[in-house]
Amino acid sequence: MSHLTNPLATPAQLYALNTLNSPLPPDLQNSIRFYTARLTQAAGLLLRLSQDIAAQANILLYRYWLVDPLLAWEFSDVSASVLYLTAKISASPRSLRSITNVYAYLLSPSSHLLPQPQTNPFATPPDPESYYLSETSYINFRNRLLNIEGQILNALGFNTHVALPHPLAITYLQTLDVFSSSAGKIVAKRTVEYLNTALLSPQMLYLTHQPNALATAAIYLSAREEGVKLPETEWWEVFDVEREELGFLVVGVMSLEGVVRKERERWEHVDGEGKAVGMITREMVREEMGRLGLNEGGGVGNGVVEEDEEAQMARLLDEKVAAVSA
Repeated sequence: MSHLTNPLATPAQLYALNTLNSPLPPDLQNSIRFYTARLTQAAGLLLRLSQDIAAQANILLYRYWLVDPLLAWEFSDVSASVLYLTAKISASPRSLRSITNVYAYLLSPSSHLLPQPQTNPFATPPDPESYYLSETSYINFRNRLLNIEGQILNALGFNTHVALPHPLAITYLQTLDVFSSSAGKIVAKRTVEYLNTALLSPQMLYLTHQPNALATAAIYLSAREEGVKLPETEWWEVFDVEREELGFLVVGVMSLEGVVRKERERWEHVDGEGKAVGMITREMVREEMGRLGLNEGGGVGNGVVEEDEEAQMARLLDEKVAAVSA
């Protein structure tokens, strides 16, 4: 049955998270996890990857951050690396060029991850120049992704096995005879939606609970929402889930709506340069830490991201090409 279970985070790992990411406050850690997971999910959609690949990528992302600090690498780079890795070991690999192009768009001012107007969010067509990736920028991006991919594999001990609760949920629904009712398909759809929503939870529910418990909680919420009657007995025990665990997961999944609202209020605003914010960066987090009077070790944390030699050479070359073209 090992293929139906996942290696879970140990209490020691969860306890050490704040020490690992010191002095990053827990609320900023939650913001990083939420926005990076959302970015990974959006990239999977644009790359036309199946949901199971995007889901596995987010789980591996959270596992990696149990070992390495959140601020070790740029969040979007970690997202791109883990999605590239997960797709590569699946039946639907994607090229590095495709990965970098998609992330260049999602991180650009034209990205639909940005807060959109309430009237017509698609009234203004995206500007291709805003997400154009020059050859030197592509090479620099590609090299970063390959480097981080190695770091991720090393941190995970090359264990990339992920069992998802989605297939189990459908099997459980059949066992409970939910499809015999007129709302059976709706309940199944809502169950999958809840499971996908839980992937974005900064509580890392997929690292602390096995797929059978996650599937059971999603079914419970979906059936209650659609008014579908389930067995009056403690049916969840049949699927090896205790009442306390079920209650915790139900509360955790339901709380995500409040988490999303809080994160949007905190980050999705127009900054001082008049640019909308849709994905947070290390620079933004360090600026927030500076505002809170915190400072990352080694004198970092002043909101300035140091430019390495390779990035500087690429930037100077791009500037030279642009000057000649003009």
